[in-house]
Amino acid sequence: MYKHILQPILFGVDAEKAHHFTFNLIRSTFKLPGVAATFKKLYAFEHPSLERKLLGLTFKNPVGLAAGFDKNAELTDELSAMGFGFIEIGTLTPRPQQGNPKPRMFRLKPDEALINRMGFNNQGVEVAAHRLKKRKSGIIIGGNIGKNKDTPNEQALADYLFCFDALFDTVDYFVVNVSSPNTPNLRDLQEKEPLTHLLQSLQNHNRSKPAPKPILLKIAPDLTNGQLDDIIDIVKTTGIAGVIATNTTISRENLQTDRAIVQAIGAGGLSGQPLKKRATEVIRYLHEKSGKAFPIIGVGGIASPEDAIEKLNAGASLVQLYTGFIYEGPGIVKQINQAIIQQIL
Repeated sequence: MYKHILQPILFGVDAEKAHHFTFNLIRSTFKLPGVAATFKKLYAFEHPSLERKLLGLTFKNPVGLAAGFDKNAELTDELSAMGFGFIEIGTLTPRPQQGNPKPRMFRLKPDEALINRMGFNNQGVEVAAHRLKKRKSGIIIGGNIGKNKDTPNEQALADYLFCFDALFDTVDYFVVNVSSPNTPNLRDLQEKEPLTHLLQSLQNHNRSKPAPKPILLKIAPDLTNGQLDDIIDIVKTTGIAGVIATNTTISRENLQTDRAIVQAIGAGGLSGQPLKKRATEVIRYLHEKSGKAFPIIGVGGIASPEDAIEKLNAGASLVQLYTGFIYEGPGIVKQINQAIIQQIL
């Protein structure tokens, strides 16, 4: 139903407007009696063999929703009815910010891809934390945190610590985002020295808590093998829990969309099918080169059960959807989980 009815309607308008329309539609629909139960029946697939114990947590299945879809934790209860094993909110910043000028999200339909330059638009971490305190579902929630655009990199640690403390009692794990291409100079924090300092400081603060939470690092797909070697060293040195591979790419290679259209869109992070191969390469490299030393959550170009299984076979312990969810609809979650069980049994 989604691909034949809803998707053509949504894809007929601006991508960001379609996103807001979808949110309002989900919110209003789920207020009707029986809707949540119907969605669970349609889209949730449960089996004991799907359960994953990772990061000190128990995931009911390995398919999650990536950060960026529900930035402000507005629909965690509703989205949990669509079969996800976990939901990652954010990226959140200490203070609310509008993000970059619109338009800032674009579809590349021939490539089943998106380009976005949202710029960490969000309502502020404290708003999201307040919402999470009132949620009803027990689904695992990850908190993806970043810095405000006008915070200099030299002061970035304070922003990450603020977000960490604000969310600590309401999320199950944290993700440090230094890999978005849409906040000026943010990716400079991926260099070995500043990244080690940032993660070690966060981890030291985390360890001062009575019950520390897992901290993961989300990395860009555009890193060289040498930089990936640095990531492995940093994860081992700081003792953080793992890596999310990968964020969006600044590459525009091998696209089917007309080059003039892509050039007219301009800057932003590319997600979807064109990212699939590189994201899998990064996962496999980290998994093998580290000697399977830490968990990896695989994301990037997953639009089918085969794509998800490819990531898992490359070394990912869990996977996340974003662009594939937008193109394929909620049915993709159930399809992936069913395919995983078919491989096991």
